[in-house]
Amino acid sequence: MTTKTGELEDKEIVVARIAEAAQIVPINQLCLSPQCGFSSTEEGNTLTEKQQWAKIRFIKDIAAEIWK
Repeated sequence: MTTKTGELEDKEIVVARIAEAAQIVPINQLCLSPQCGFSSTEEGNTLTEKQQWAKIRFIKDIAAEIWK
């Protein structure tokens, strides 16, 4: 999940990519996470705090759906 922009990824695409990875690695050995932090550069990325929390909730919701 990118932390460079505030837009949320397409959920169906994320779920499909996880399913694709699960064909190679057992699903319980996979995880879903944002890129390394929300500041890729010294200046930071152009995300608001609200967008950052929305990304985290989005990741949490997808993970809860897949890893029940």
